[in-house]
Amino acid sequence: MGRSVVAIALVLGLTSCNQTTPEPEKTGILSSQSIPAAMQGVHAKQLFGVQGRGSEHSPAVYGGYARGCLAGGVALPETGPTWQAMRLSRNRNWGHPQTIDFVQKLSHVAAQQPGWNGLYVGDISQPRGGPMLTGHASHQLGLDVDIWLNPADNLKLSRVERENISAISMQRANGAYTNSQWTRAHHEIVKAAAKDPRTARIFIFAGAKAQMCRDETGDRAWLRKVRPWWGHHYHFHVRLNCPDNATGCEPQAAPPPGDGCAEAEQWVRNILNPPPPDPTAPKPKPKRELTMADLPRQCVAVLQGN
Repeated sequence: MGRSVVAIALVLGLTSCNQTTPEPEKTGILSSQSIPAAMQGVHAKQLFGVQGRGSEHSPAVYGGYARGCLAGGVALPETGPTWQAMRLSRNRNWGHPQTIDFVQKLSHVAAQQPGWNGLYVGDISQPRGGPMLTGHASHQLGLDVDIWLNPADNLKLSRVERENISAISMQRANGAYTNSQWTRAHHEIVKAAAKDPRTARIFIFAGAKAQMCRDETGDRAWLRKVRPWWGHHYHFHVRLNCPDNATGCEPQAAPPPGDGCAEAEQWVRNILNPPPPDPTAPKPKPKRELTMADLPRQCVAVLQGN
């Protein structure tokens, strides 16, 4: 595995030497023959996973949240006045400039909550986006970010501490309810994230959505963006809309009309009393690893760029 990763890195380095960095937004949709032979048939995650920094392009995103790439990615500084990036060894603190701005502004809101000095920021994206070596299927455009639900009360964590500190689960009864760790501060931070006009959706466990529905007494429009999803009880996942004029970006479908609270309560009921399996439901298709042929052709230029 080590030799293959090194070989891939060398190939990418050679293809980018002694040439002007191609601007993806100027190359247009390239033909399939434009995929270099060295990239053909290789898992795209191997090609993107070895990139150590963003490409020297104008910021742009290409494709969809689970099948795309990021040009001109920007790194969230590892530590700021109201945030710390976590799990630095993953090198996933890269995103579109709008995402970095979003995180920084949300962290200022979090710092005003009792017991919070800001945010612990989990995965955003790899330096050039694309499929990840491990973990997420999404986070490929630099427009997704995971925000830890731990109150960020200590913003002086060392790199080692950031690798080893555990995220704290906020769920009870397999996600049907919040536990005693959940506070009004969590509600307000998620609310602020949802009210940002750049936000498309927020994914969090069903019990948290249901609890926020019960607790909100003012404007409820923001709740529409908050959607229940499995596993999101250590962090909540913010997905931003495609940036303005990002013609190569495939947008997230708008959430269904309404505040979504009835749907959240249905999730809770299904957790507490799981319905019997549907014998007619089709079996899930086995996951297939993506190759460069599955991604927008601009992603070739993103990889080859300096």
